[in-house]
Amino acid sequence: MSDSLAPRLSILWSFARPHRRTLLRGLLLALIASALGLTTPMVTKQVLDALGSASSLTGPVTALVVLLVLGSAVSYRQWILLGTLGERVVLDARESIVRRFLHATVPGVTRSPTGELVTRVTSDTVLLREAAASSFVGLVNGAVMLVGSLVLMGVLDPVLLATTMAAVALVGLAFAFLMPGIAQSQQQAQEHMGRLGGVLEGTLRAIRTVKVNRAEERMTERIMADARASAEHGIRSVRREALAWTIAWSGVNLAIIAILAVGAWRVGEGRLEVSGLIAFLLYAFALMDPVTELSQNVTALQSGIAAAERIRQADALPSEAASAGPGVPTGPPGDDVPVLELRNVTAAYGPDTEAAVRDIDLVIPRRGHTAVVGPSGAGKTTLLSLVLRFLEPTAGELLLDGRPYRDHAHADIRARLAYVEQDTPVVPGTIRDNLLLARPGATTEQLRGVLRDVRLAEKVDSLDEGLDTPLATANVSGGERQRIALARALLAAPDVLLLDEATAQLDGLTEAAVQECVRSRAETGAVVTIAHRLSTVVDADTIVVMEAGRVRARGRHEELLVSDTLYRDLVESLRMAAVAGTGVRAT
Repeated sequence: MSDSLAPRLSILWSFARPHRRTLLRGLLLALIASALGLTTPMVTKQVLDALGSASSLTGPVTALVVLLVLGSAVSYRQWILLGTLGERVVLDARESIVRRFLHATVPGVTRSPTGELVTRVTSDTVLLREAAASSFVGLVNGAVMLVGSLVLMGVLDPVLLATTMAAVALVGLAFAFLMPGIAQSQQQAQEHMGRLGGVLEGTLRAIRTVKVNRAEERMTERIMADARASAEHGIRSVRREALAWTIAWSGVNLAIIAILAVGAWRVGEGRLEVSGLIAFLLYAFALMDPVTELSQNVTALQSGIAAAERIRQADALPSEAASAGPGVPTGPPGDDVPVLELRNVTAAYGPDTEAAVRDIDLVIPRRGHTAVVGPSGAGKTTLLSLVLRFLEPTAGELLLDGRPYRDHAHADIRARLAYVEQDTPVVPGTIRDNLLLARPGATTEQLRGVLRDVRLAEKVDSLDEGLDTPLATANVSGGERQRIALARALLAAPDVLLLDEATAQLDGLTEAAVQECVRSRAETGAVVTIAHRLSTVVDADTIVVMEAGRVRARGRHEELLVSDTLYRDLVESLRMAAVAGTGVRAT
């Protein structure tokens, strides 16, 4: 085994290791079945010898029947055992990947296309099934079968064995030469399939944009480029496999022809009995089975190794759990302690990227409404990412209830917060599922209460299945989805409500109702909004103006109109948009 293959095999073995006892039982059953199979030609020889000597056939024939029944029973049990093991290996791998994805940091997950990540859980784990479950057993069993057959053939006739070994050596050389190329082609095919999944998923997500821009054919070609590349590598692998199989089949058949010729000569010379020649031929015919088993399992092993390496790449994703604090409980803080505080915080989205925010000092009181405004790229959404601990600061620190974030677990921080995203994605499931995501124990009446707050109760009642309507098929607009997300956040009754353009897709009447919810919430807790509408700005207790990743100014609406030119320009643009009735947000 080469130095490069050993670590790759260890990656594959890591998936099978938890099930090594089951693998051992499967191997034992496989060896028993092989032993029974290897015994059959020898018993057949006894039948032929009994015919020649007029002895009783009862014993040899009974032995053949017993071997058949036992071999069938053992093979049946082995099939079930290894098949079940394969499914358990796949299940464990999928659980491991899904947990890794969902517990990874947000930048770690969003760095790769979603579709490519999905292929790790779907197609890659399927390739892992045979390799991690059956291939180890198959390789050992095939090797034992091959060696056992050759040993027994040597017992029958060493000269014929030498003839057979030449064919076996030819087959072995062919596979040793061709298998690395097969593995490389299969791995490249899998890589292109992963990229295809990523591009296809993103394209389907943006299908309206694709159609409006008449880009169906261009996107099809982009997706099919990876499909064609995958097929090209797959065809290359098939050609190599076909060549390997052809050589193997030809080598074994050539050996049988040579055995017939040499064996007939040795029988004629009186050096070999006819029954011995027939038994030898039975071993020769059966020799294709271990050769086939070895080659199939080597091929499956190569595919499984490639899949295992892709799956294990998920382990490199940075995990939030790795940086979670101890979550030491403390007593309730006083009203004079801010619920959130940022002290001289600087943050970037990667080690080689420019800082998205710099030297941020910000205090969020326990009650009241804080609005954050600024042009695009000012760092507003990054600010919320820091508060939600999607992003860790590169300098400075954040505090919750006066304690540094590092002393809190991620879940403890987020249990105090609720968040409505700018794009308001919905979680797969029903309307009820989406609302209960924030508060699993909420009653139906509590769900209806928050839906009334965002003026969505009548809409939900009009749906055939009401709260149990799947959102994937529900006829709800972007604004209604935004209100579902807001209702979910209100249901959580958080200490801090974080809104990233939460009214961007709402009409005037609905926005007024939502603003009333925000005002009501600000009386009992903290509300932080990224604001792009004038109505959101003027009502805030504190307005923070950001520019180029820094806090430029802060104060109330009337104060900033007088003291800050950028804020005055932003308000003017918001006012013009409101007068025009377009609802276009400031950029």
